[in-house]
Amino acid sequence: MAIILVFVAVAGAAEKKNYSGFLGKYDDLKKGPEGGVAERYLKKDVDFKKYTRVMLDSVVFFLAEDAEYKGISAEDMKELTGTFNKAAVDALGKSYPLVGEAGPDVMRVRVAITKLKPSNPGSATMTTVLPIGLAFSLVKKGATGEFAGVGSTGIEVEVLDSVTNERIGAAVDYRPGGKMSGFAKWSASKEAFEFWAGRLKLFLDESHGVGQKAK
Repeated sequence: MAIILVFVAVAGAAEKKNYSGFLGKYDDLKKGPEGGVAERYLKKDVDFKKYTRVMLDSVVFFLAEDAEYKGISAEDMKELTGTFNKAAVDALGKSYPLVGEAGPDVMRVRVAITKLKPSNPGSATMTTVLPIGLAFSLVKKGATGEFAGVGSTGIEVEVLDSVTNERIGAAVDYRPGGKMSGFAKWSASKEAFEFWAGRLKLFLDESHGVGQKAK
């Protein structure tokens, strides 16, 4: 069962290869399929169905090297950590509860949010006025194909068996902010957190034969 299903990204997501060092080992990563994560690793013959609970390590953050401002306040760190944890709790819910202790049915997930770049509302140019009072519309894209001033977020994930600490999966991905992400400092990051947490839930559902197959 491919761990790629956990962290599927939208088509056109950029493949950014400047690793943070968080995973330690990157030589086992392979290029992900088109429309999926940039890179991934999965251990053969792992039965993910046995994992019914999740132990989530404290998330680690790495600012993007090209971020205009590399300082980050304690308030920002608290906000980002809380937003990430909320996304995980909301997505997993009661189906796959988060726990604080290892067990044979517990999947341990280590996460680093990388290439973190806050939105810059001042550069998120509004080009169209929408009806019903919505004054924000398309944000112009730059040469990279990403929307200007809307921030971006990458992720490096390691999935372990919580008892043996054996690596059973890993993924590296990147998500630029969407066209509406430039109107709050960490909007792009919030969107990314919710997306990845949702894919984790979808993957676990598929592993347990619940709902439709993840795409």
